[in-house]
Formats: sequence, structure tokens, C-alpha cells
Amino acid sequence: MPNAFVHVELNTTDLDKAKAFYGKLFKWTLEDVPMPGMNYTLIKVGNGTGGGMMKHPMPGAPSMWLAYVEVDDIAASTEKARSLGATIIRDVMEVPGTGWLSILNDPTGATLGLWKPKS
Repeated sequence: MPNAFVHVELNTTDLDKAKAFYGKLFKWTLEDVPMPGMNYTLIKVGNGTGGGMMKHPMPGAPSMWLAYVEVDDIAASTEKARSLGATIIRDVMEVPGTGWLSILNDPTGATLGLWKPKS
């Protein structure tokens, strides 16, 4: 399937509380990984789409789950979303050693991430 959902991320106001809750609820394997300037926890689910957890990067915003869709060209896809009425929340940025992402609000206000893995 083109443009599949490939990652789901929890942006939370309380990372420790979220890790305790989801780790016990689903028995996910949670792994803290070093990321520049933040604490990031990978969610390893075995089969299916995995994800991550981090302290919400927008102060005062509520906790929320964010889904990412894989794209072939992150810059072109982000610009296409903008031309179709999306508001770009985070323009294209590199995740060192992993790939590139952007985050947008669609014209209805729903938030979505775009992801281009490093080849």
C-alpha cells in the first residue's frame, strides 16, 4: 500500500506516567534512546506499526497521539500538503541517522506527521 502509516508517537505531558501506564496495559517493550535535546522512548510492539513517546514539544498543549505516514519525497509532500490547505506545524527536519519528518494540520484541523526514512 503506498503511503502507509509507519509510526505512531505519543506527545505527552508526563512521560514517566505514560510509560508506566502503556507498559503495563499492553506489555509493550519500551526502550529509552538518546536523542539530541530530548528523552525519547521507542515502543516495540513486535508485529505491526511501532512508535515512540516523548514529552510534548509544545508547552501547554494536551497529550496526544500522532500518526506518521511514509512518503517518498518529504519536501515535495510537505509542500503539496501546504498547497492543499494544510498548516505546517513543523517544516521538514532531519532526525539524525534515521530520516526526515514534518508535521501538519490538515484543513479540518487534524494533525498528521509525514516521514521519509533514511535509505
